[in-house]
Amino acid sequence: MAAGAAPMNPATRDALMGVTTATLTTVLLKKGVRFCYIAGSRPIVPGAAKRIVGPAFTLRFTPTREDLATVESWSSPRSTRAAIEEMPEGCVAVADAMGNTAAGIFGDILCARMAKKGVAGLVTDGMVRDGAGVIGTGLPVFCQGYVAPASVAALNFVGWQETIGCGGVTVVPGDIIVADQDGAVVIPAALLDAVTEAAVEQERLEGWIMKEVEKGLPLPGLYPPNAETKARYEADRGRG
Repeated sequence: MAAGAAPMNPATRDALMGVTTATLTTVLLKKGVRFCYIAGSRPIVPGAAKRIVGPAFTLRFTPTREDLATVESWSSPRSTRAAIEEMPEGCVAVADAMGNTAAGIFGDILCARMAKKGVAGLVTDGMVRDGAGVIGTGLPVFCQGYVAPASVAALNFVGWQETIGCGGVTVVPGDIIVADQDGAVVIPAALLDAVTEAAVEQERLEGWIMKEVEKGLPLPGLYPPNAETKARYEADRGRG
């Protein structure tokens, strides 16, 4: 298993904290990355999600097998408990649950431990359990919802810090995860600087365009901006 996720550059993290996942999907699309949005991973409390940013710490589940997915397996060296103890502060735990909705991968105690360790959040294409308790831990969680059955009822935990598929997206340990009210996006580590720079500029441009819309300007030529609009935008930036 790979080592824990390396910490992010604080300036990059701060920049991405000001960027929406909607903007990131557009920027990544322009850079040729179409599959970056983790399907099925939404805020556990709709309307109350704070944005999280951090390097991915991956976890992988497979379909349950009765001789492997047992209550005793929770005490194994290869367990969700052991994986959580390897999570560094600031990482985002990303769990491949294969979109399974029959069991919850983590409950309130495990989420409380993650929160205590300073994990930035949990993102999964599956479910959690102990819903009220998980919400009470304060750990930002993005999932399909919550159910009563424990993970071993439908899933077998097999490892951490390896390449996974989560919600239709390949996630490599150390990729950057940004999640907010609209869901979770994966930024390939190799594209981080270029995507961050472009996304910050896109947010700035769209903020300016919104002001133009509020003035009553029509959309053609404004959004997306044509050469004349871009010139006006640059002129306004220069005066700012």
